[in-house]
Amino acid sequence: MLCEMCGNDVEMTSRVRVEGSTLNLCGDCARFGKAVDPPPAPMAAPAGPRRTAYAGGASRPGGGGRSMQERDLYTEIGEMELAPDWAKRIRIAREALHWTPEELGKKLNEKKSVVLKIESGSFRPADDLVRRIERLLKVRLKADPAAPG
Repeated sequence: MLCEMCGNDVEMTSRVRVEGSTLNLCGDCARFGKAVDPPPAPMAAPAGPRRTAYAGGASRPGGGGRSMQERDLYTEIGEMELAPDWAKRIRIAREALHWTPEELGKKLNEKKSVVLKIESGSFRPADDLVRRIERLLKVRLKADPAAPG
């Protein structure tokens, strides 16, 4: 079994709560948290009702826990790309507000040369700058690549 904290391959792990998360940890890493399930009893003779151990992501009978499934956030968000004419949209929106490239640069906290490169299409702005431009100019620069052109 693998320890979920250090990644070492160990014979036995125990369920431990560390800062609000329940992990399967080796003996060395278990000291960083508090045991959730009691350690398994020796295999001598069971006295009393038998407890069922639930490994990893298996769910307990009756629900009670959330399922641990991997999620691909990129597919959930719906990937958006810059529209084919994004540079033109920026220039037209700036001119509609009667701003010079220098004025837009000041409002975006960027240099005039950066604004000119963006408007010419020779420089693709970072995602945070795209959001600031969209907010400031009230223009939509991103388009769904699956949507018809």
